[in-house]
Amino acid sequence: MNHKRFNKTPTPSKEHQELAIVSTSPHIRTKRTTRGIMLDVCLALLPALAASIWLFGWRALAVTAVSVISCVGFEALMRVIMKKEQTIGDLSAVVTGLLLAFSLPATLPLWMIPVGALAAIVVVKEMFGGIGRNFANPAVTGRIVLMLSFTAQMTAWNAPGGRSWGADAVATATPLAGGAVGDALASATSAGGGGALPGLLDMFLGRHGGSLGETCALALLLGGVYLCARKVITPLVPLCFIGTVAAFSLFCGGFDPHFAARQVLGGGLVLAAVFMATDYATSPAYWKGKIVFAIGCGLITCLIRFYGNMPEGVSFAILLMNLLAPLIERVCAPKPFGKEKKARGESEKV
Repeated sequence: MNHKRFNKTPTPSKEHQELAIVSTSPHIRTKRTTRGIMLDVCLALLPALAASIWLFGWRALAVTAVSVISCVGFEALMRVIMKKEQTIGDLSAVVTGLLLAFSLPATLPLWMIPVGALAAIVVVKEMFGGIGRNFANPAVTGRIVLMLSFTAQMTAWNAPGGRSWGADAVATATPLAGGAVGDALASATSAGGGGALPGLLDMFLGRHGGSLGETCALALLLGGVYLCARKVITPLVPLCFIGTVAAFSLFCGGFDPHFAARQVLGGGLVLAAVFMATDYATSPAYWKGKIVFAIGCGLITCLIRFYGNMPEGVSFAILLMNLLAPLIERVCAPKPFGKEKKARGESEKV
């Protein structure tokens, strides 16, 4: 018997050969690049940069320039040392430098800024493999390192209008300086009645003390709208983050809307919710995980603000949730279609 006649397989046509290509994920591709996304983030941060220069003078630009140059320089140097392809062209180091600068006061001595950039780029980013492989947000970690290393300088804010190249501008208190719930609520009540602390409109427009990116909530929200319109981020994380802080503050503050609004507009909440908590590499990818992540950030922020020794807890909240992001991702990941639930002592069936 001639077996060749039965085993002969017909040759597929060229059309069928193109349809039969097998490849690994991702299967859906886009023309959007990392450089394009980072460029959008830079453009979204421009209103806040312009507002910081207007409020704090040209020294705000000096702080931003030193931060960006330090981050880009450290990344270029590390790529040379590790003998890897240069990645400074993707603008991710520029974004890290901008976010780090926005979390710093204008009065901070310029020589301290590279310390935070070193922690952000070298330790958190490059030592873990570069962009997309970092375990935490680099800018948040850099800010925490500076906060722990130079506490006095990091908590010395200058009042808007102190347009000086030096670090001897007029010092002022942050709107969240009350600390505990009772003190913060008393401060908010006195401010509502014409006290020393700024009013809500002043906080919304940035006419109060704070870091470069903590002051003008309007400029930050404009940047967030731009990123949502460009589909760089979704509004899910910012809304859940800010909403959790507002709800928790409203409950803890005796349902005083003025107190809750002050907690939302004060500190680095808006900056962190829009530009830091939405980081692709350090936050969950699925929508359920995003909600859990954002709510966790909001709860930890309020716990530190109301019951801790520091008036601000956004940076520590994001860092802690960054560490929990892989676990949240695993728990909240959707079940693949056709996959049966794993029974105890049995293997999974597909």
